[in-house]
Amino acid sequence: SSPAHGTGGQSGDGRSTSASRSRRRLGSFFVSVGGGTGACVSRSMSDTRGTRKHEMGCAHLQFDSPDCVLCPRSICPIVVAARPVPTAEDLEAAPSMPRRVLDSAVVMYRSVGCGLWGVALRCAGMPLEKIAFYANSGQVSGAYQLSQAARLTFAQGSLAPYRVIGSASIVAWFLQYSCMSFVFQLADSAFSLGLGVDRVAYGVAVSGPAAAQGSQGTGRAGPPGEASPAAVAAAGIGWGSMLKFAKDVAAASVAGAVESAVSNRAEAQRYHGLDRFRSLEARTPLSRLGRWLGPAFAASVSRNSVMTYSAFVATPALYQQHVPDHSKSSSSLFLFGLGVNMFAGNLVAVTQQTLWGRALDTWAAGGGRPVPYVTVVRAALRAEGLAAFITPGKWVSRVLMNAPAEGTLSWFYNRLLPIGEPSFVRVVHAAYNQLAPRPAPLPLHHHRVGGGSRHATVESTFP
Repeated sequence: SSPAHGTGGQSGDGRSTSASRSRRRLGSFFVSVGGGTGACVSRSMSDTRGTRKHEMGCAHLQFDSPDCVLCPRSICPIVVAARPVPTAEDLEAAPSMPRRVLDSAVVMYRSVGCGLWGVALRCAGMPLEKIAFYANSGQVSGAYQLSQAARLTFAQGSLAPYRVIGSASIVAWFLQYSCMSFVFQLADSAFSLGLGVDRVAYGVAVSGPAAAQGSQGTGRAGPPGEASPAAVAAAGIGWGSMLKFAKDVAAASVAGAVESAVSNRAEAQRYHGLDRFRSLEARTPLSRLGRWLGPAFAASVSRNSVMTYSAFVATPALYQQHVPDHSKSSSSLFLFGLGVNMFAGNLVAVTQQTLWGRALDTWAAGGGRPVPYVTVVRAALRAEGLAAFITPGKWVSRVLMNAPAEGTLSWFYNRLLPIGEPSFVRVVHAAYNQLAPRPAPLPLHHHRVGGGSRHATVESTFP
């Protein structure tokens, strides 16, 4: 079996069919995500180096390992599935820390960092967000829509946009960006492990050549420059590219759904205002889950999935593959991320943002009664045609609201976060060394060796 993949089960000539590889990877995926933390169910074998490894189903190739999702000492399988792509500096900073602790620390660092970044920029850009809310709703129409939206935003004073920020918004922004990062890392790792395709590049790998991403194809990523055999074998196969694209879309969709689950209700509060939203919500016949998710949830999921894909998948992949190596730098990634966000991500997301705003307007006009999206779309097209969903003014307002936070997210995630990551890992490593339980010393037994006048007493841990 290959150390880079852990799919094992090779035939006598060192090769295995793609069908058998897919079955083994899918089996490993369902065990890792489904919760196989009991006794190891894989048959072990010895390789040429004498190391005991799992023949199939194990992503980490270590018998009875705490990192193996099939072995009894493993931790929660969902945390194991959320394998980050640790940098070489991370591994050097914590040489003696177990890999499962390192992975958990790195995931937490990246997720919390994204959450704090999102809160800071969204608070600062609240007036732009209110302008975008009004511009992408049914409250403005005709000419000078941006001017109309700005007048509505500041109708009650220059600080009016900031008065709608409540504690729910602060918590929702933090959870929105931190959960988006965490869930994307989890989904990208789990889907890559199950399907045997490449991970999304992170950190220094984004600025490296495209081949550097090959090692990130499974749950346990290798060094950034190591190309996986599956990546090499599927380099010219269209099916492999389609499978990876489907995996990336699925990971971004899962992250977008979780992001909407923690943020949509707070966004609806900021859109209508706290008092009016409470009044409308009180008249809406929704279940407890429906109240938690908030109105127009499906439109929010669609919009957030597009933006997650833009920030975490499209920007690093396009930058890594199409920007010349001599032009790759921190500033070029910053500008490239803004460009992809403005001219690709938001060009699609603005239509979903408008659908979300119009759905909220229709919900409010009906006194809190849910309205089907088909009715909202038909009414909008009948009134204004395609201009109901996308115009230059709507796109500009959407860019003004979204680009400062999410347009710079890929740059922050792949350039700024890795700077402090080794230092954070060293702190966790020092704390782990202080707090980790030490194994109790084994009792010593004295043995007499030899006889007569020529004997010696030796100490041993064996009785």
